[in-house]
Amino acid sequence: MSHGHPGEGPRELLARSGPEALSDAQLIALLLRTGAAGPGSSAIDVGAGLLASHGSVAGLDRASLRELCAVRGLGPAKAASLKAALELGRRLVAGDARQRVRLSSSREVAERFTPRLFNLPREVFIAVLLNARNELTREITVAVGCLTGSLVHPRELFQPAVRDSAAAVILVHNHPSGDPTPSPEDVQLTERLVEAGRILGIRVLDHVVVAHGGYSSLMDRERRDN
Repeated sequence: MSHGHPGEGPRELLARSGPEALSDAQLIALLLRTGAAGPGSSAIDVGAGLLASHGSVAGLDRASLRELCAVRGLGPAKAASLKAALELGRRLVAGDARQRVRLSSSREVAERFTPRLFNLPREVFIAVLLNARNELTREITVAVGCLTGSLVHPRELFQPAVRDSAAAVILVHNHPSGDPTPSPEDVQLTERLVEAGRILGIRVLDHVVVAHGGYSSLMDRERRDN
């Protein structure tokens, strides 16, 4: 990575060598534009301080807007800009959800959703609606938080699936702990939703858990156990 010329700021370095030449702190400084009042509080200083306090860019991604606003030199507007940039990066890695893609295995599901979900601080439950050719037609965030049976209700999942005439659904959620092993609650919830789908004529093809430590498919596990 280039250290730049003496007196050269992040903007000049980017123009000369491209964004890949900038450090994480310099990229954050470009988003912040200005630092805080007082010595040692330039935008780069604020960026470096953020990284030091949160450990990494991934740590910043996990931080709430309120936590970022508490940092000296980072008010609501700058914190919002930083969050927006991190979300754009997440969407770039995750790909364009509007593309008509075919999901035919748990690995393909994990490859699509892990970049979006693995680093979130809370559990997020997504229903992926598919047509008869197993092509993704819509993604629905069903619940955010602790995934209990009362929070992820079949009605919230299958109402849009029926409305969109979906042929099948794939269930995806993350484990913030980093361990993708399905919990007993995950197994019970899957059984409940599979049965509800069977009654409605909408197949539940898979339930994939993603995390830092990889992914796990409840349907693959069930086939192995049987």
